[in-house]
Amino acid sequence: MTKILDVCCGSKMFWFQKENKDVTFCDIRSEEHILCDGRKIKIEPDIIANFKKLPFQDHSFSLVVFDPPHMLRVGDKSWMAKKYGKLSKQTWREDIKQGFAECFRVLKTDGVLIFKWSESEIPLKEILKLTDQEPLFGHPSGKAQKTHWVTFMKKDL
Repeated sequence: MTKILDVCCGSKMFWFQKENKDVTFCDIRSEEHILCDGRKIKIEPDIIANFKKLPFQDHSFSLVVFDPPHMLRVGDKSWMAKKYGKLSKQTWREDIKQGFAECFRVLKTDGVLIFKWSESEIPLKEILKLTDQEPLFGHPSGKAQKTHWVTFMKKDL
């Protein structure tokens, strides 16, 4: 068992070590695409799993990374959907809420959850309402400051 879990790794874009042996990479899909600019996107998780129902025991990981899809208004076959995934317009709130619950379930007490969110369509404040855990700190990034990195530490409830 590894110490770190990435529950929706996609193409592991922000990882410096895409084959890090301390990380279990999960995603709901395993696929390869050529984007419109010719770049190849490979989504190759260690385990195919839905972040809403993770196949791990409670309190298994010291660090969990949660970078779910954040877009509602993209075409199913668009390069944005292929690269980042897509949220359901009907169920996104419940999906993200279940994702947070699962991340905290598999996280050890005092473990850390790193959450990444882009406010391109849904404000971060709306997303943070979907978990009862309080974030410790966060930081906006990117040219428009719309991507947020938020850090949580799981408390013994």
